[in-house]
Amino acid sequence: MLPDANPIYGESPRCDLHADLHEIVARHCGEKTNLLQLLIEVQACAGYIPADAASYIAATLDIPRARIESVASFYSFLHLKPVGEYRVLFSDNITDRMLGNQDLMEQMCRQLWLQPGKVSEDGLLTINTTSCTGMCDQGPAMLVNGHAITRLSSQRIQEIGQLIRNRTPVAEWPADYFKIENNIRRGGLILDNKLAYGEVLQTTKTITPETIISTIKDSNLRGRGGAGFPTGMKWEACSNAEGDAHYVVCNADEGEPGTFKDRVLLTRHPDLVFEGMTLCARAVGAKKGFLYLRGEYRYLLSHLQGVLQRRRDSELLGENILGEQGFDFDIEIHLGAGAYICGEESALIESLEGKRGVPRNRPPFPVTHGYLQQPTAVDNVETFCQAVMAMHMGAAAYRAIGTEKSSGSKLISVSGDCASPGIYEYPFGVTVRQILTDCGAVNTRAVQVSGPSGICIGEHEFDRKLGFEDLPTAGAFMVFDDSRDMFEVARNFVHFFAHESCGFCTPCRVGTSMLKQTMDKVAAGHGTQHDLTEIENLDHVLQTTSHCGLGRTACNPVLHTLKHFRPAYESRLKSLDFEPAFDLDGALARARQMTGRDDAGAHLKESE
Repeated sequence: MLPDANPIYGESPRCDLHADLHEIVARHCGEKTNLLQLLIEVQACAGYIPADAASYIAATLDIPRARIESVASFYSFLHLKPVGEYRVLFSDNITDRMLGNQDLMEQMCRQLWLQPGKVSEDGLLTINTTSCTGMCDQGPAMLVNGHAITRLSSQRIQEIGQLIRNRTPVAEWPADYFKIENNIRRGGLILDNKLAYGEVLQTTKTITPETIISTIKDSNLRGRGGAGFPTGMKWEACSNAEGDAHYVVCNADEGEPGTFKDRVLLTRHPDLVFEGMTLCARAVGAKKGFLYLRGEYRYLLSHLQGVLQRRRDSELLGENILGEQGFDFDIEIHLGAGAYICGEESALIESLEGKRGVPRNRPPFPVTHGYLQQPTAVDNVETFCQAVMAMHMGAAAYRAIGTEKSSGSKLISVSGDCASPGIYEYPFGVTVRQILTDCGAVNTRAVQVSGPSGICIGEHEFDRKLGFEDLPTAGAFMVFDDSRDMFEVARNFVHFFAHESCGFCTPCRVGTSMLKQTMDKVAAGHGTQHDLTEIENLDHVLQTTSHCGLGRTACNPVLHTLKHFRPAYESRLKSLDFEPAFDLDGALARARQMTGRDDAGAHLKESE
């Protein structure tokens, strides 16, 4: 938990780290599992993680200094060296690009005389890009010292540049900059619910944990994170697993580009989320829960902590919940620090334990060997909300919504080329075409369902239905009209995967880099049919040898757009069987200019 005096990363004025470091470490009780939270707090105080602070933490926690540096270097929001007093990160998701983020970033760099990725000579500023910030419905967006700023425009960039020049503290910037809309366009089972907080827990006081699990199983509720594993089966397996303690974890690290539904649920219905976690805790016998909140949603922390405290005051958390002897459960919020891979459940658990967020080998699965190798039920924000509604309605009534294999409703994050981006809730079985009509999309060329790791569909597939039997989705729904170059869309996604690979396994670390280089080669006009064939071969390697789902899905954007929009690729290809990506003759242009030669002898001859 970050101190109230430092509500955002590196907010000025910074504290006296040498005076406060002992207190910061003590606040985390010297627990190794709190290492990431401790480092986030140190950086909030000092602006980065100084070497002497890292040494002190290592000695106090009795861990190698190398582990401190290893963990800090894994997360993109943490820094081991000084960075700018103002750290500006432009969201670089494809929807931000479609709205002009690159031109806006260039404008700011010109205005403040700074190159991207560099620290200004006076230490005032750093400007760079980051992955999707979860603001796709109101972009272009940026983060300034951890604060999200939406609806960027040329005028707003000009104003922000002047505020930075004047060294105006971020807390004193216009409040309108930080206004984040929910943009709920269509309600339903979850978004329109009128449940009072604690209502479902009250009604389940008289039933057994086994009955809770059987109700969830009979409702046919499946996880809303994309994979669709039956929730009741997961809770049952966790409940039956042997261990010294059981845990409940809510995955609020929605880093998939184009997804922002969890942001809205945590803003508008946090009690529903915490009620679902508490219901799960009763079912599996857990006394401790964690909500893992992505670093980009840092602004929600104080709001969520306030909700948790209200629930404690109302006997809905803590000891003897609602007077039930032995029903003890509480929730702690842990912050992420900029690592997409932590959305994978085992990587998230590693991060919760204060480690690098590297996915674990499975089996064993978290339900038997999760947090601290104890039985752990991990579900995402929407799944816990749906579980509460299933218990409230009853299994049969809940199962009657949606389709036979996909019960209940689904929240969809709609962004891109449409009149009304935002959150839409539908019963499972809704067609892609219906969503496009409702959001005001016209002349649509393609839809990316479930983010870069999902599937890209063309116009002839718009009558397909969202559901586990047809188009499973974690919730992202990005719309592209006929003005968009689908090659550039896929290229953006490929760059995302290469950047977010955790680097643990060679196939993914090298394969995503090779894929990025190949797409850049095609974009530069040096690609051939051979390169497209090699992408298919690379996909086979990644599918069969990658450690986790990131590597296995990295080629999806290219393969799907090749299938539907191959001319976008072929128009860029040369008619050669092979051409190297590096242009050696072009690299000699500078030398020719310096020597004043441009005759045939000063050029490399092309092979016959």
